[in-house]
Amino acid sequence: MEHHCRVCGLYIEDAPWGEDGKSPTYEICPCCGVEFGNEDYILESVRSYRKKWLDNGTNWFINKAKPLNWTPEEQLTLIPEDWY
Repeated sequence: MEHHCRVCGLYIEDAPWGEDGKSPTYEICPCCGVEFGNEDYILESVRSYRKKWLDNGTNWFINKAKPLNWTPEEQLTLIPEDWY
């Protein structure tokens, strides 16, 4: 699960926290817009960011990256267990 966003569950090709799971890339999730290593470094911040994203309608940060037939419900099941 090291390739999934801690906030929204999107699969990220390059592991957001590095292959060791401890080295954030500071890249931006194209789905929820979290900056890996900034807003997702502790469980409380992950939950807070996720709540804002959900409350604002689960809009994609980079809309053209949104897959056809995408559903937030399905993607949220991919959040790493330790970050839900």
